Amino acid sequence: MSDTKPLLTVRNLSVDFPTRVGLVQAVRGLNLSVGQEKIGIVGESGSGKSMTARAILRLIPLPGRVRADELSFDGVDILRASPRQMRAIRGQRISMVMQDPKFSLNPVLTVGKQITEAYRVHHGSSESQARQRALVMLDAVRIRDPERVYRAYPHEVSGGMGQRIMIAMMLVPEPDLLIADEPTSALDVTVQLQVLAILDDLVTQRGMGLIFISHDLSLVASFCDRVVIMYSGQVMEVCDARDLQSAKHPYTRGLLQCLPKIEAGAIDLPVLERDPAWLEAHE
Repeated sequence: MSDTKPLLTVRNLSVDFPTRVGLVQAVRGLNLSVGQEKIGIVGESGSGKSMTARAILRLIPLPGRVRADELSFDGVDILRASPRQMRAIRGQRISMVMQDPKFSLNPVLTVGKQITEAYRVHHGSSESQARQRALVMLDAVRIRDPERVYRAYPHEVSGGMGQRIMIAMMLVPEPDLLIADEPTSALDVTVQLQVLAILDDLVTQRGMGLIFISHDLSLVASFCDRVVIMYSGQVMEVCDARDLQSAKHPYTRGLLQCLPKIEAGAIDLPVLERDPAWLEAHE
């Protein structure tokens, strides 16, 4: 972790959903701290990665219930913050890039209109100032013709460009923490690397914190500083990204062994064996 004081501190976080067949524990006993660094959260579908991100922003819908011994951001108690305080935090202090830009962008508004709105809501600037700031951010995410894209509608851009637009929109308020929920899952490999390079540059230049949620263990290991491995709502292991290949937990080892290797040739990939004792050991 970064030597500076953490921006985000999470202790014993739980997210529960009552159902007709009992209580579903989406997240259980999660501990996490994030400073000016890149944290990767990895796990299978349903492991609690996105629920953790939404709980941090207090976006868990009813009847979901969020509990924690501590959930604080830069000294603010998220669980006890007023709606007004949360509006000041969401977007301005903590931004979140969703998985698919086509569902996150408003199809009837131009790209420029949506980015300038995100800036004006948090900074109260004039329209001309917001427009200039939007163009600067579109250029920062390496869009070649910011003026043209500023005037375009979401259906007129590619998936890779749509993801860059979403990153620009989330970064235009200049947040302290960015949560990226599988921002590259729908992109081809070349565009993935471009988007990751943009995130890396912006996080480094602006001194931000980043929570990067992904299924891709090798991608996270090459990009992040630390990796959090989640299974069934619990953290199995936390390790430095550079030491991931030396991970000790059998679940992490199993995930690593399931990754295809070009040099291995045409062989059957192993099937991950899950042990109920993994969860009991963390309760």
